[in-house]
Amino acid sequence: MMLIVMTAGATPQQLEQVIERIAALGLKAHAIPGAQRVAIGITGNQGSVEPALFENLPGVLEVIPVSHPYKLVSREAKSENSVVTVRGVPVGGDNFAVFAGPCSVETPEQTLTIARAVRSAGAQILRGGAFKPRTSPYAFQGLGEPGLVILRDVGREVGMPVVSEALDERSLELVTEHCDMIQVGARNMQNYSLLRLVGKTRKPVLLKRGMAATVEELLMAAEYVLAEGNYQVVLCERGIRTFADHTRNTVDLAAVVAVQRLSHLPIIVDPSHGTGRRHKVIPMARAAAAVGADGLMVEVHHEPSQALSDAAQALLPEELAQFMRQLPALLPLTGRHLAQALELSA
Repeated sequence: MMLIVMTAGATPQQLEQVIERIAALGLKAHAIPGAQRVAIGITGNQGSVEPALFENLPGVLEVIPVSHPYKLVSREAKSENSVVTVRGVPVGGDNFAVFAGPCSVETPEQTLTIARAVRSAGAQILRGGAFKPRTSPYAFQGLGEPGLVILRDVGREVGMPVVSEALDERSLELVTEHCDMIQVGARNMQNYSLLRLVGKTRKPVLLKRGMAATVEELLMAAEYVLAEGNYQVVLCERGIRTFADHTRNTVDLAAVVAVQRLSHLPIIVDPSHGTGRRHKVIPMARAAAAVGADGLMVEVHHEPSQALSDAAQALLPEELAQFMRQLPALLPLTGRHLAQALELSA
């Protein structure tokens, strides 16, 4: 890939002229806005592209080759941290966002009770599963579209944007219709056909790291989404499978630091799936905040013993509330503050 960096004073007409030149070569242009200037990434080329084709165009500052295999995701393409806004809630930059809610949407009453609790505690984004990829085919698989409708309606009632997981093309259509953010789970991180479809939606995306994926594989998965024109991607470290037996998965907090060095995309941590045990979730959540993660995703249930999925890792509402009260002491360590909604449209 090649990156065309525009001057700080480049006009929209000059930007369009560069994009037209790229299209004329049969290539794809990706405009990447920055704090000071716009950069344009070029993809689709099989070989090298001659820099002289663009260097003399009005408004062009410089033409830079990008060395990483993940082109649009890399800090070479954009040096500033990206901020993804989920229906008014900013994720990334100096904002710390908390996604919280039940593993599975079970009933309207259950979802509303939990949503009110996490909203009261200070969480900003409501999570809830309607399509559940389970290890056992006999386990609860989620309510499907009725679950998404419940999640959507509850989110509107409590004033929170909602996120839920899509498993395939049909469920993606439904999640896109009813939710403010699309989750791609660990099992689908390398489902490249799904990633391409997600990239065409233009909705914010939460992309979870695969159970045995390297950091580079996670970034390459994100590249599939960005390559289709959707730059609103938040990454999620949710633990990887190792030989350890003292925890469900091994939360790789070093991956947070590595991603932030290599990529401009926000990255949050899921200590619920990362540990699988309630008593371990809050300590790892504190660690994630201290290491500089851009947010957290935690599972909460007011009656964990009655939960239809992942009961052992669900926090009680009062445990989440206690943790949220601790965050103001932790976040200044990394120059962050708890995200505030910019707007909350219905």
